[in-house]
Amino acid sequence: MKGTVFFKLLTGISILSLFIALYMAYNGNIAAAGPFVIGFLLLLAISFRGFPLLRGLTFTTTILSVVATALYYPQYFKEYNGFEFAALITPLIQVIMFGMGCSMGVKDFIALAKSPKSVIVGVFSQYTIMPLLGFALASFTNFPSEISAGIILLGCAPTSVTASVMCYLAKANVVLAITITSITTLLAPFLIPFLMKLLAGGFIEINVMEMMWGIIKMVFIPIGAGLLFNKFLSGKAKWLDDSMPLVSMIGVAFIVAIIMAAGRDSILNIGLELIIVVLLMILFGFFFGYWTARLFKLSESDCRTIAITTGTQNAGLVSGIAKVMGKIATVGLATAICGPIMGFTSSILASYWNSNLPKSELKEESIEEEVSALGV
Repeated sequence: MKGTVFFKLLTGISILSLFIALYMAYNGNIAAAGPFVIGFLLLLAISFRGFPLLRGLTFTTTILSVVATALYYPQYFKEYNGFEFAALITPLIQVIMFGMGCSMGVKDFIALAKSPKSVIVGVFSQYTIMPLLGFALASFTNFPSEISAGIILLGCAPTSVTASVMCYLAKANVVLAITITSITTLLAPFLIPFLMKLLAGGFIEINVMEMMWGIIKMVFIPIGAGLLFNKFLSGKAKWLDDSMPLVSMIGVAFIVAIIMAAGRDSILNIGLELIIVVLLMILFGFFFGYWTARLFKLSESDCRTIAITTGTQNAGLVSGIAKVMGKIATVGLATAICGPIMGFTSSILASYWNSNLPKSELKEESIEEEVSALGV
């Protein structure tokens, strides 16, 4: 009871902070409203922990508070005593990929042999629907060429590791999500340079071999190390097993802050339009992913899984690629905006599907309830 009161109190304080920020903005003091905007989002994120239906939005809202902090105080996320924080992006991506490798095992890849059709459709959707959406949206806007290339790069990304979490919340096929994420990530060093050369070559110059080697360093090596850790040391270093998810989340938050700070001026100039473009890419990804799976007559659970895996891009990896290209403040902008939007939209979709189970699962639950009632 006390805990519920505490979280409700935080909600009230966060709403009060929002009203103060809006009042200050109305009176032309938007630059001074920073602490209240940040306080509103951060307190809201913490308060969500006290409400089961909203708990899934905690990380997304936290990222939004990080975005607000980076936009209001970019100087704290650019450099310190001459050391540029952008240099940390690649190591952070490698840590996140290592964490992904630690959570994988041979059993995840066996799923490919058990259900090849669903996996093939999922991987095919990821590397056709999203790149084409990115190219189409970039072509119909008037963004600077490097920002347009960033939109295409975001579309060419593999599935995000958060897709598995969202599929779990949506009561979809988590094993299928893990398999699609693993395969699309392992194919990334070969397919992303090719797709970027094909689709983004008209916007900026693409060095295929340099991009491929950069992705291999960020993907293959740390994932390989994670797989070895999982095989030989899993459970023997419990502190590392327990800390990797938290470390990965902190890493994502810091990467977003660095990119937002670096591209602050561009975001303030074209932010709303870029937000709309990224939002459309994600929503169309969900839509076309789902109906592509339906076209191939997959189960409802697999259709939902492929919708989520198609629409959720590995924004962190794209940030690393933008850093390799030396264009983090432009090519990396769409990626920084993608994170919060993707988390918010996928959480809503997962929550909706969670309350609207596939008919087959509803029948199974009904049978289980009947058996339970009979005392069997």
